[in-house]
Amino acid sequence: MTYQEKLSGIRRQMRDDRVDAYIIPSADPHISEYLPDRYKCIYFTSGFTGSAGTLVITQEFAGLWTDARYFVQAAEQLENSGFVLVKLIAQATPEYITWLTECLKSGAVVGFDSNLISVQLAQMIAEGLDLADIGVAEHKDYLTEIWADRPQLPASPAFLLEEEITGESVPSKLQRIREVLKKKRAVYHLISSLDDVAWVFNIRGADVKCNPVTLGFALISPDETRLYIDAAKLSSTDQSKLKIWGVEIWPYEDLNGQIQSLPKTSSILIDPKKTCNALYQMIPAGVKIVQDTNPSTNFKAIKNEIEIANIRQTMVRDGVALTRFFRWMETNPDQATLTEISVAEKLYAFRAEQEGFVGESFDTIAGYAAHGALPHYKATPESDVPLLQSGLFLLDSGGQYLRGTTDITRVISLGNLSQEEKTDYTLVLRAMIEGSTARFPKGSKGYQIDAITRKPLWDFARNYGHGTGHGIGYFLNVHEGPQVFNASNSTVEVDLGMITSVEPGLYRPLRYGIRIENLVLTVKDEETEFGEFYTFETLTQFLIDTSLVDQSLLEDKHVKWLNAYNEKVVAKLSPFLDAEDLKWLQKKAQAI
Repeated sequence: MTYQEKLSGIRRQMRDDRVDAYIIPSADPHISEYLPDRYKCIYFTSGFTGSAGTLVITQEFAGLWTDARYFVQAAEQLENSGFVLVKLIAQATPEYITWLTECLKSGAVVGFDSNLISVQLAQMIAEGLDLADIGVAEHKDYLTEIWADRPQLPASPAFLLEEEITGESVPSKLQRIREVLKKKRAVYHLISSLDDVAWVFNIRGADVKCNPVTLGFALISPDETRLYIDAAKLSSTDQSKLKIWGVEIWPYEDLNGQIQSLPKTSSILIDPKKTCNALYQMIPAGVKIVQDTNPSTNFKAIKNEIEIANIRQTMVRDGVALTRFFRWMETNPDQATLTEISVAEKLYAFRAEQEGFVGESFDTIAGYAAHGALPHYKATPESDVPLLQSGLFLLDSGGQYLRGTTDITRVISLGNLSQEEKTDYTLVLRAMIEGSTARFPKGSKGYQIDAITRKPLWDFARNYGHGTGHGIGYFLNVHEGPQVFNASNSTVEVDLGMITSVEPGLYRPLRYGIRIENLVLTVKDEETEFGEFYTFETLTQFLIDTSLVDQSLLEDKHVKWLNAYNEKVVAKLSPFLDAEDLKWLQKKAQAI
C-alpha cells in the first residue's frame, strides 16, 4: 500500500464520519517520545522517521509539522508521499492549531485518536478550535482499518535492578510519592509514562528500542500499589520481590476497567503532559482530578549519591570505548573502506566490550560532511557514504549501561579544513565551554543556561535550531525531563543533582555540521550575601580534539578549561587503557 493510498483511505473514513481534519501525533498511550513499532503511526502514514512531528490531514491538504532538526530529512522522506513539510517556528509547539482555525470554516470538525493525545494537548486543541467555532471528534482511529500488518505490542523480558544500582528501594520511592499525594489531597495516582514506571519500580526492559523500559501503568493509593504489566515478562523471583514490597501485578489491559470503577467521591493525581486523553475521559464523574507533574518525574531528575557515583564510573568506561574507537578509526590501514554505517557498527563493538553495557541509548548519528548538517541523521544503506580524506565527521552516540546512560558528540577533521570550518568549530567549542562553566543563582531556569551558551555564537551572528540541552536518565531514557536547556519559558529550576547535556551546534546545510556535547551535573558553587550559586561538573570523559581550534577566537579562560579537561580525561582513562591507546590519547590531548 503506497503512502498516497493510505492517505486516500484516511480521507475516505473522514468523509464517512464528516470529519474535516484529522491529527496524527507522534505518540502512544503512554505519550512516549520513542515508540514501539505498533505506534509509529507517522512513519506508517507518511514515511517520516523522525521522533518529533504531527500530521494534519484535510481533504485538500496533508502536512507534517516538525522542527528545524528535521527540515532536510523530512523534505526528502516526504517526497511523493502526498504530504508536505510545514516548518515549525518554535520547537515542540502545536502551531497547527492556529493553521486549522485559519483554514477551516465555522462548524467544521477536527478528529484525533484520544489514545495518542495527551490531556494537555487535547485541552489546547479544544480551547483553540472553540474560539473559531470548530468542533472536536475524539476516539477517531483511522489507521487500524488500513494497517493490515500492524505490529503487535512488544513482549520483551523485563527485570528488577538491585538497590546497589538504583540507590533507593521501591518501598522508599512509593512512600515519597504517597507523601506528595497527601499534600495534594489526592487519593489515587495514575502513572502512564514508561520512564516513570521504570524508575518507581526499579524495573527495566526492552520494549522500546534504545530505551530500557517495559510497557506498563501504575495506580497508587495509600493502601495499594498496582502495576499493570504482562506478568510473563518478569521472572518468578522478581514477581515475588514486588509482592513483598506490596506491589500487586495486574494484566496490562485491565487498567481501563480499574480507572472506570474508581470511587466517585475519591480524587486522583494525573500528569496532563504524560497521560493520554482516553484514560482521562474514563475517570468517573465526581472524581476530583488533580493535574500536576508526576512526583516521580521530579524525584528521578535528582540523582542520588549512588547513582552519581555509578554514572561517574560509567563515563570512564564509555570514554575508554571512545578512545579505542577513535584511535582505531585514525590508524585503520583500510581507511578507504570506512563508511558512516561501518564506523557506527565498530563503535558499538567497542562499547559492547565494556562492563555493564546493555545497548545504545539512541541510534548513532554518524554524519560525514553534508550529513553532519542533519542534527538527527541516521545512515541507511541508501544514504551511507564513504569517509573521504577531507572535511568534517560528526559522531553523536551514547550507551545504555546498568549503571548509567551516556550521550556524547564529537567532531573530527578528516583533512583539508577550511578557515570557515575552523572558525565555526571554535565558536561552538567556546559556546560549550561557556555553558559548562556557567555560574548561576539557585532558582535559575533552563532558558537562562541556553542563552549563556548561545552568546558566543550570537556574537558572530550564528545560531542553531535545536535546544542546548536535555535531561538524561539513569539507565533510562536519553531524553528525560523535567529540565531542559532551550528558549521555552519553562518554570523548572536547574537543581542540584540534575544531569543535563550541553550541546551547542552550528549547521551549514549541504556542507557540514558541528556539535560538541558533554553531560554535566549540577553542583553547589558558593554562597554569598547575594544568595546560593550553582555550577556544573562535567561528567563526560573523552578528549575534545584541539587540532580544529583557531586559538585566536578563545580567551585564556577557554584555553585553560580545555587543557584542564583533556588532562583530566587522560588521568581518568589511563588506568584502563593499554600502552598504545594511552600513547595515542596523550598525544591527542596535548595542551595548546
